Amino acid sequence: MDAARPRTAVSRHRRTAVLSTVSAGIAAAVLLWSGGALPPAFWVMAVLAVVADVRPYLVPGRRASAVILPSICFTFAVALAWGAAPACAVQVVAVAVAGVRMRHSVRRTLHLALQHAAALIAAATVAGLASPRLGGSLEGAPAGGDGGPAGGDRSGLSGGWDGGEGGLLGAIGGGPEWWDAVVICAAALAWIGGRYAVAALVRGLTTDGRTPARRRRGRADLLATAALLLLGPVVLVAARVSPALLPLALLALHAVHRMVRWAGESERAARFDALTGLPNRRSLQVAMSERAPDRRRALLLLDLDRFRTVNDALGHGAGDRLLTRVADRLTSVVPAHDMVVRLGGDEFAVLATRVEDPASARRIAEHLTEALSRPFPLDGTPVELSASIGIALQSGRRDGSTLLREAESAMYEAKQRGDQVAVHGPDAAGLTPDRLTLVADLRTALRREPPDDGIVLYYQPQIAIATGEVAGVEALLRWRHPRRGTVGPEELLRAAEPTPVMRLLTARVLEEVVVQLAAWRDEGAPLRAAVNVSARDLHAGDIADRVGDLLERYGVPPRLLQLEITESALMADPHRVLETTTRLSRMGVAISLDDFGTGYSSLQHLRRLPLAEVKIDRSFVLGMATDPGDAAIVRSVIGLAGDLGLRSVAEGVEDEVTWRLLAAAGCHSAQGWFHARPMPAADLRKWLARYRPVRPGKRGEIDSGFARTTPNNEGAGWPPSPAKR
Repeated sequence: MDAARPRTAVSRHRRTAVLSTVSAGIAAAVLLWSGGALPPAFWVMAVLAVVADVRPYLVPGRRASAVILPSICFTFAVALAWGAAPACAVQVVAVAVAGVRMRHSVRRTLHLALQHAAALIAAATVAGLASPRLGGSLEGAPAGGDGGPAGGDRSGLSGGWDGGEGGLLGAIGGGPEWWDAVVICAAALAWIGGRYAVAALVRGLTTDGRTPARRRRGRADLLATAALLLLGPVVLVAARVSPALLPLALLALHAVHRMVRWAGESERAARFDALTGLPNRRSLQVAMSERAPDRRRALLLLDLDRFRTVNDALGHGAGDRLLTRVADRLTSVVPAHDMVVRLGGDEFAVLATRVEDPASARRIAEHLTEALSRPFPLDGTPVELSASIGIALQSGRRDGSTLLREAESAMYEAKQRGDQVAVHGPDAAGLTPDRLTLVADLRTALRREPPDDGIVLYYQPQIAIATGEVAGVEALLRWRHPRRGTVGPEELLRAAEPTPVMRLLTARVLEEVVVQLAAWRDEGAPLRAAVNVSARDLHAGDIADRVGDLLERYGVPPRLLQLEITESALMADPHRVLETTTRLSRMGVAISLDDFGTGYSSLQHLRRLPLAEVKIDRSFVLGMATDPGDAAIVRSVIGLAGDLGLRSVAEGVEDEVTWRLLAAAGCHSAQGWFHARPMPAADLRKWLARYRPVRPGKRGEIDSGFARTTPNNEGAGWPPSPAKR
């Protein structure tokens, strides 16, 4: 009860102020009527103005200065005919009624009344300056005289009113001319300018000296205002015929109301998400551009983890209901001065406007993750959700597009690391301007035909340790940039993988590798080659169809192609990856798990995925000879792969000691500079021609014997892995 008392007191104070305003307006009108200056037509217009403002036009998402009152049609007509004083009296009463109807505060209602009063004074001033020219010829003209309508009756407009005091009305009554229309338009422009000038002045005085954000006024607002104002002279003409025709203007007002409502709904649909009711991406961009550039703020981009499983298990309808509940929960925990946005799909964003440093932004993110960690009841089933959050901080004059791009980059970084929160920093692996330029150049290059695109594949042999024979090759990507020179795979893939360009690059590499496999087969020396595919390729789902089409087109057996995937690609959407790799495996294309041990290693990957091979990362292989821990890890992976029936391939074999340790551990294949460096396909032919197999039991006999090898089932590979040289 105590909490309700202040609210009751405020409501009582508001009603008292509004009633006082209404009483003052009525009293002013009564005083004018007692002077005998106003005819019955004025009172009909006054009543219609008050009645019309019972249903004001509200434009969603805008301030009081954009509220459109239908009463301006009648008050503008009153100002043209009888001057500013009676028009302002009627307008004050109408604004008071509209304020009560819209539940506005007293301050906001007075602000609206001040705007309209200033507008009417400006319009009446412009019309008054032209009145001697417009109505001088009609001064003292009898009712129904020359220029008046047939019958000579002014239909109530002349009752108690001297025609010489209403020049503009007299002009309209006596037959308007083109100049009269110009004056009316000028008065309407003065009305619009007067209102919005006062609105800007008041807003400037109430913002404590701060420069207010620049707002774009919708065209529908001005169009509706102009339509209502220019309807005023038509109302005057109708009043001259008969005041009984004035209520028909309400039909025109209803049409304007429908137009404003449709415009507001269209604008809301463009700025708000239809499912959740939250602001959308466009609203976020507008908000970021309108905020003060010197304010420290942070953008937190949230992507729901494993949301696809909800759609698959419970249906898309349940998924939509879950999104609305996520939106409600985010809105309930985010302060009112911040903004919650749905970007689309399962992505949300929070624009925090009071952030001091990265630590405070992280605290906000942890607050959001804690809120989302509570189960969501859905059709009687508690649904567990988590989110990956990327944070980008902005201060100074950095634009909102950069902030959004950095937040998205940080979010993907969080997903790749398996963390819930990541903050974008100077060293983040996102799309910096330099990388954006590199990606744009790559996209342009991929539109050209080979070899004009500069894409070059190098092949590094993989050697079966037990026999010394060539088991296959791994292709490494290079790009000869026209200005930067040769761009290595690490830099190239880091820039391309987060973008759709990665799929174009994979398609280009796949086709060249399959063409090369066909050439080696035609030469009588078939080799197995492997191609690395990114997470974007696996999640797209159509890579199996593309691979099948290429193999069929060039007549290459599927066993000669192997695709390598990384553990990081499994984390984003393991179900989609499992589905895609299973299709490829059934086609006869071998699947290899690359860089095993460096990502999110899980024995479930080895057990569930249709793998044929595990590749041990070079970071462990390089330290085998000197670090007992690395040696133990390598031996464990080799033993585990053997027990599961998988081949094991060691990367980064660069000396004989490491090679012999791998042979003793039972590793199937080795790859590294100890055997051969990466080389173009033409150089690989020459190397194969002079290569002599090296066996662990024959130390130092690398150049003894001369053999040409054929592939067997002992492993193979090819990815443009960033770790390869």
